[in-house]
Amino acid sequence: MDEFFACFLEEFAPEIGRQKAPDSSMVLYRRRLPEQLLQYWNEHGWSGYANGLFWTVNPQEYEAVLGHWLTDTEFNGLENYHVIARSAFGVLYVWGEKSGYCLTISCPMARYSSRVSRFTGLKMDFGVKAFFSGMNAGSNDFADMFEAAVEKLGRLKSDEMYGFVPALALGGPIEFNNLQKVKTIEHLEFLSQLTPLTDWGFPDY
Repeated sequence: MDEFFACFLEEFAPEIGRQKAPDSSMVLYRRRLPEQLLQYWNEHGWSGYANGLFWTVNPQEYEAVLGHWLTDTEFNGLENYHVIARSAFGVLYVWGEKSGYCLTISCPMARYSSRVSRFTGLKMDFGVKAFFSGMNAGSNDFADMFEAAVEKLGRLKSDEMYGFVPALALGGPIEFNNLQKVKTIEHLEFLSQLTPLTDWGFPDY
């Protein structure tokens, strides 16, 4: 394990729900995603971290839902994008094959923030290391609700997330009592049909 992922694990222990990344996925994403990311998949699989606050994922499972979210945005058709990780509350971390870590989508809020990565081209592998070592646990916790959600609703499985019911786009308030444990892909697809994705308006960095 390299020092960058070790730094990530210091903040995001414990690891839960590890799933082995099959050889077919390694073949599918080789030369599409950085070799460093595939190496992490080989060593750690797709797993939950910080007791399920943050998850590394199989990008193939998120292809359709990512396509739905990007349909009416400037990113649609610009290049090939892949979800490489998500939060317990449905924040998606998106990697562009040319642009690296370039996009964060908050599905509950139907908002995105874009970024211009310094780590493109031959620097992609280091970009993966920077992505994990720079990840912050607190920024993945929606309104500091995670620990209470685990206690009340139970720990998440790899295909689950905490979602607001009714959805915020339908006028539901951001209240803890409205959180439910839901199936991740199904819930994100539902949210993508409610309202277009809009820019947070944060400057690129």
